[in-house]
Amino acid sequence: MRRLEVVMEHWPIAGEFRISRGAKREAVVVVATIRDGSNAGRGECTPYARYGETVDGVLEAILSVQPDIASGLDRQDLLDRLPAGAARNAIDCALLDLEARQTGRSVSALLGMPVPERVLTCYTLSLAEPADMARQAEAQWRLPLLKLKLGAPGDADRMREVRKARPEARLVADANEGWSETELEHLLAVAAECGFETIEQPLPAGADGRLGRIVRPLAVTADESVHVADDLEALRDRYDGVNLKLDKAGGLTAAVEAAHAAISAGLDIMVGSMVATSLAMAPALHLAGVARWVDLDGPLLLARDRSPHLVYEGAWITPASRDLWG
Repeated sequence: MRRLEVVMEHWPIAGEFRISRGAKREAVVVVATIRDGSNAGRGECTPYARYGETVDGVLEAILSVQPDIASGLDRQDLLDRLPAGAARNAIDCALLDLEARQTGRSVSALLGMPVPERVLTCYTLSLAEPADMARQAEAQWRLPLLKLKLGAPGDADRMREVRKARPEARLVADANEGWSETELEHLLAVAAECGFETIEQPLPAGADGRLGRIVRPLAVTADESVHVADDLEALRDRYDGVNLKLDKAGGLTAAVEAAHAAISAGLDIMVGSMVATSLAMAPALHLAGVARWVDLDGPLLLARDRSPHLVYEGAWITPASRDLWG
């Protein structure tokens, strides 16, 4: 009989990670393990307050399906049993990992989503004063693709200062719903002037209609506005791409469905994650082959990672060993 175990873990961040909604010094994650005989599958998730999640609530939601897991709940049944979110993500990834170990087939083979031999990830610059962000960029001179956290007064200066500090770098940015309609066009113009490839979620989710009424000078990518495949149709006039995260979609199974829907809609894909360990990044790598941008630098922002872990060579990720996941 299968049995479910769940634990909360604390992983210190190297310094402080700040976005427009605040700062944190540790990543609090929840790990679900499903055991069946000698095999065990694991999944990691990060409860996110922006979506009304708490660690206690996610733990409770995961434990609520313990009887279903014991009686054979599969990934398709799980989509109906729990809503999209962190709890479903942890269970979905644990079920996939378990299935791979029981069948001897990789998750790539099970899903038909091959992982590239090497994946280039963004490296995130924490929100700070413009000069401080420029110094962060200079300190990471070996990394070719930087992602700026924006969403506070002074964003135009932040973009310009980072571009001056790293004239050769590829740049993207995430405003985390922090811009207003009145400053939107100006800040998008500055981003285009500075050669940014995309801006994520400049306006609040649910109040982003203006994006469909302006000429966008660069790609704008939805993050908080999109969770699952069904969200895409309402956003096609407003966005040029979507950031797919397993914690939002409620697992890799649902995220793959969203990726196929995004491709059909002609939208670019970014695959992202919360600040978390390699156990959370390994499943998300299965979306990298269809993504224009990959933002899976969570372990690089931690003071330490779990073992075994993904191998990062600068900003290049080597796919996970079977000992880690999948």
